[in-house]
Amino acid sequence: MFAKPFRVKSNTAIKGSDRRKLKADISAAFSSLSADEVSELIPNKEELNTVKIYTHKGDAVTIYVLHKNPLFFELEKQLYPTVYLLWRYPALLPTLKTWPPVLQKLVGGADLMLPGVVVPSCGLPDVKQGDCCAVTVVNSRAAVAVGTAAVSSVEMHSLGMKGRGVCVLHTYMDYLWAFGDKSHPPSLPDEDDGGQELSEEECEADEQVQAEGEVDQSPGESQSPCEMGTEQACSGIEELSLAACEEEKDEEGNEREEAEDQDEEKTPQEIMDTLLLQCFLHALKSKVKKSELPLLTSTFLRNHMFSCCPSGKQLDIKKSSYKKLSKFLQAMEQQYRLVHVKELTKGVESIVEIDWKNQELCSFKIPEETDVEVALQENEGERELPYHPPEITILYSVSARLEPLFLNANKRKGAILHPAEIRRIITEYVKSNELVNENNKNYVKINPTLCDCLLEKSEYQEIEFLKWDYLFSRILGRMPECHQVVFPGQAPVIKKGHIAPVDISIASRGSNKKVTLIKNLEAYGLDPAVVATALQHRVQASSVLQPVPGSKDKVLVQIQGNQIHHVANLLLDRYQLPRKYIQGLDKAPKSGKKK
Repeated sequence: MFAKPFRVKSNTAIKGSDRRKLKADISAAFSSLSADEVSELIPNKEELNTVKIYTHKGDAVTIYVLHKNPLFFELEKQLYPTVYLLWRYPALLPTLKTWPPVLQKLVGGADLMLPGVVVPSCGLPDVKQGDCCAVTVVNSRAAVAVGTAAVSSVEMHSLGMKGRGVCVLHTYMDYLWAFGDKSHPPSLPDEDDGGQELSEEECEADEQVQAEGEVDQSPGESQSPCEMGTEQACSGIEELSLAACEEEKDEEGNEREEAEDQDEEKTPQEIMDTLLLQCFLHALKSKVKKSELPLLTSTFLRNHMFSCCPSGKQLDIKKSSYKKLSKFLQAMEQQYRLVHVKELTKGVESIVEIDWKNQELCSFKIPEETDVEVALQENEGERELPYHPPEITILYSVSARLEPLFLNANKRKGAILHPAEIRRIITEYVKSNELVNENNKNYVKINPTLCDCLLEKSEYQEIEFLKWDYLFSRILGRMPECHQVVFPGQAPVIKKGHIAPVDISIASRGSNKKVTLIKNLEAYGLDPAVVATALQHRVQASSVLQPVPGSKDKVLVQIQGNQIHHVANLLLDRYQLPRKYIQGLDKAPKSGKKK
């Protein structure tokens, strides 16, 4: 389920009533947890976040996050623990064991098959079909996967340990694991595996079905099955851990890793205070000019501080200890004497003076991340290459009624043709059948074939000639329309019907709140998540992605307020989309008349 990246819809702190309900749900779902353990998992005073996501298959999932680590995820009103939680409570779920090479298959998105299940001497745990269960590797109690039993333990034996055993939902090293602190499984040795033996037949089945020859056991080796299992368990987890470390090094530099280590020791409020000060100093040193003073504090925050926020982080004053911009600027004025804030008009504060020679400001070093990189991330999200609009061409398909006109050109029913090619074929047909009017070459004589193809029954006795343009317009009007979309460096894609325009509309939410909805971005190669992020930075309003009703793969962008002007500027100027493919620009708010 989480083998591919998922899309975050919202990330909010859980309320007190929802916290109590979550405790009750956890106690009901996992009866082995005591009341103290549930209180430890869901503390009353620590920040617990609810993250709503959409998986790559469109499933709506709710994740409960504490201390940066996801503890539970809820799918179809059923709670499942993550590997982070199972590492703390290894006995929380019934466990099935497998060999380390199988773990790599599970991480890739495969389910656990019964030939890959290791049966201990005490037998399989008692599970029913659909029960939540964990998967571990031999000689370790640290869970590496979570899923539901495909069949009961009784049926597993009756099936001869063949077929699907566990429908895997979440694994160590998947994207849900990466949503946390990316820690690796702890060392939890399993003493029950000491007398466990594995027959050659089971080993061969395991190799054939799951590992495809990755488990290499030669009969001449003198190691016991227990020693071999221990070495395989250790080597399998070590290989995945090394791979994870390499990915982390590629994605993040050493400086960012050090910063994250320091952030782990701080509270979320202290981290936001540090980020706020960094963006404040960055904006003063590189963004604000003397000619801009006096500068509205709201403009300073929106146009300068937000643009200085490092990629991957979000500046939110409400999550800091200051709570308000005015209190933060007041602290900067009193503690560092960096700025002087004054209320020039009633209720509106402005920065009227900046101490450019202040020691704190002079010693501040601007982060290495360049403005160009920030602009790319703001406007194009994770894209590395600039967006180029597709080339859209209107095409036509030969219908059964018009097929006789195209037979000489070897074009049958369903053939896709360009308008210019249709014009050429029809011209050749008219000339080869000598249908051009001798007295006026602007007219074409209607023969029986053209009569059947183009005329209605009421027109049979009335129309003998048609003008060339009227002839072509009638032919195109009776051919199903198609469209071809060509993206730079990609093969052309032909689809039936008209291409749906980007639809921009306004909807009401709540009492008097307006939101802007944007649909059909995917048809033009635009990632809705990238567009939502770009708009969010432009207008400084929250944006979310929602599934389009009646469609499985499409999503729409929803952003607060009537933002059609900003959406139009983004699509027309930044992405260079032709205006004819954008619908709803007329709904933009009109500027009021000055009296």
